[in-house]
This record gives sequence, C-alpha cells and structure tokens, in this order.
Amino acid sequence: MKESVFALVDCNNFYASCEKLFRPDLTHRPVVVLSNNDGCVVARSKEAKQLGVKMGVPLFQVRELMQQHGIVAFSSNYALYADMSQRVMSTLESLTPQVEVYSIDEAFVDLSGVAQLHSLTAFGLSLRQHIQKWIGITVCVGIAPSKTLAKLANHAAKTWPKTAGVVDLTCASRQRKLLALLPVAEVWGIGSKLSKRLQQLGIHTALQLADANPKFIRQHFSVVVERTVRELNGESCIALEDMAATKQQIISSRSFGERITDKQQMREAISEYICRACSKLRHEQQYAKHLTVFLRTSPFSDKDAPYSASKSMALDRPCNDTRIFLAKAMQLLDGLWLDGYRYAKAGVMLADFYDPGVYQPGLFDEPAAHPDKQDSDQKLMQLMDSLNAKHSKTIWFASQGAKQEWGMKRELLSPAYTTNWQQLPIVR
Repeated sequence: MKESVFALVDCNNFYASCEKLFRPDLTHRPVVVLSNNDGCVVARSKEAKQLGVKMGVPLFQVRELMQQHGIVAFSSNYALYADMSQRVMSTLESLTPQVEVYSIDEAFVDLSGVAQLHSLTAFGLSLRQHIQKWIGITVCVGIAPSKTLAKLANHAAKTWPKTAGVVDLTCASRQRKLLALLPVAEVWGIGSKLSKRLQQLGIHTALQLADANPKFIRQHFSVVVERTVRELNGESCIALEDMAATKQQIISSRSFGERITDKQQMREAISEYICRACSKLRHEQQYAKHLTVFLRTSPFSDKDAPYSASKSMALDRPCNDTRIFLAKAMQLLDGLWLDGYRYAKAGVMLADFYDPGVYQPGLFDEPAAHPDKQDSDQKLMQLMDSLNAKHSKTIWFASQGAKQEWGMKRELLSPAYTTNWQQLPIVR
C-alpha cells in the first residue's frame, strides 16, 4: 500500500511579496499592507517584522515608526494578489500530481510515490526554485506523512534559514525532535482556548500532545482533537480534497470609506454587493433561495447613534440571476433604511444553496419561466461574468453607480500590474 506523503507549499509574506515583485527599489526595504479603508496592518515583509511592526496594529499607531525607518505602506490590492495566487497554484498543478488550494497563499500537494523517484527534499527545492524563477514569489515547503505534520514542517522551513526553505518530516525521529521544540499552540487546529485547556492537563508542547492517549483526548475534547493526535504521529486522517467544498453561504460586505447618509448611495452599495455575491454563486455553479441584507452604524464611534438591522426573504425558487436578487435586495433595503443615521457598513448574504436541476417545486408554486427564457437568462449572466473576468467591470448594472463615492478608502493602492492593460509596468 502506498504511504501518504503531503507537502504544504506556502508563499512567504505573500501580500508584501506581491507588492515588492514589481518594485525592485523596495527589494530590501520594509513593506506593510493595510486592511480595508487603510485601517490596520494585515501583512508585513520580513524587514517590517524585524522592526517590530505587529500584525493587526492600527496604522496611526505605527506612523512614527514608519517615518523613522522608511517603511512603505500599500492599500490591499486584491486583484493583484488573486492573480499572483492563481499563477502560483497553476505552476504547482503543472509540477505535482494533485493540488488542494487551501488559501490564497497556501496549497497542499500530494507527493505520495514521489519518494520512489526523487529525494523529497530535492523535489521540494525544485518546486521552490521553479516558482521563484517563473513567478518571482518565494515559497517554503513542508513535507510529511500527514497534513498536520506538513503544516509544522512548513513552519520550521520558514523559521530556520538553514533549512533552505524545505523541511522533510517523513522520518519519525525528525518529527519528534521538531515536535519537542514547538508549543502546542503552533499545532494546526489548536487555537488559544484549546491550548490553555491542554496546558491545564500538563500538555505544553506538540510532542506531549502527540504522546497523549487518543481516547483520553477524545473524552476531554472531541474527535477532531483526537484526529490531530493521530496526525501528529504520522497517521494520515485528513485526505487531500480534489475539489474545494461547496460554500454553505456567500457574504459580500465592506466598511465604507465615508459614512453613508444618503439612501441612493446605500442602494448603489447594496447593488454592488449583490453583483459580487451572485457572480461568486455562479462560479460555484449553485443556485440560492435565501437572501439577507444588513447594515449598521459604527459600534466604535461616540459620534454615531447605534443602529444595526437585517432583513431576510426566501425566493419562490432558487436562482443565480443577479437581476432577481437586485430587485429583492432593494425591497429589503426599503424596510431597513432609517434617515438620520451615518451608516458605516452594509452587506448581503446568499444562503440555502441548490445544485442545478435538483430543486423540487411545490404543487402550488408559480410556474417557472419558459425554458427558452431561462436559457437566455443564463447565457446573459454567463456573458457578463466572462467579460468582467477578462476586463474588470466591463459591464455593470446602472444601480451600482458609476462613481461609487462611498467605496473603500485605498489611498495607497498600487497599480493592477497584471490585470489592467493601462497599468502594465513599463521597462525602459
């Protein structure tokens, strides 16, 4: 029987690395990337970390440090990061037998059987070199017989430079040596609350958790933590997923760059969120039957009266047509809107998903549209998605507005180097 071998490939300081990639002048300078509305630090380059910039710190608290050390800040450039992520994942798919995209900057790959043909460390170094050469992004590779151990191997590859960015934990003695060095909180799936409970039982390191009795752990915690114990001992309990699990809900929401006091601007915002959510819904090849719209003022402002509300409705039958959800969302907004408030955030949620063709209508439901019209409606939505995927916001609904003055504040936004012809970098 073929033994399982997994690798976790993780991009180093991904957002900051994407920003540096097209700015050679920033190669050795500290860089940070900011959250929505340029509020907090959400990504840091290696140099920024060494200067003591903490994750999640508000921008205003580190302005003096930034000026002192010449730290360069960028607004989050989601178009750039998504495109670079896709390039990294496509490269992995071309070089490895099977890939599970875990997040925008991480992927598990199946290396079972590779050890019969190559040294696993050499193969990991080859992956790292190819991605660096073809994409320009540096990755670290952790290799192990289980996903949980691969996560820890990747952590070691990032932590200790002497590893050259690749750690192979297929050897049991190496596994135990690393587990003894790591606190239990570093284990994948063990958060701060669980680690505190484990420490009360005398389990402080990853090795102590690995040596714990699985039945005892299951009795005091859950089958999930028991599975983690088995994974730490090299037993693969979490298989590689060929396809990402279907979402149970889709939420599209943003904080506004400026407070909204005008209902028409709120209509534009809700329309924008509906269009994004429906596009994602079609990408998942799903239909939704439940819609929620919500809005609120800022809970952190003394100047704004508190107000938070949401309304939901179920459609007569599942659909993924943006036009239908737009009409329903405006009805819900009419029931939510109150004059006199300064709204800080709003959003929409789609839920109750169905696969195509599986919904069974009720006996007294309104008859569905003629099949020819249904087909033409689907083709229209597909055409919009196709055009907007190639050229961002080529076609949009008038209700989304043209200027969108309520949009996110991104004053430090870098160009869309790879997705906009007008913003391609020029080499002189």
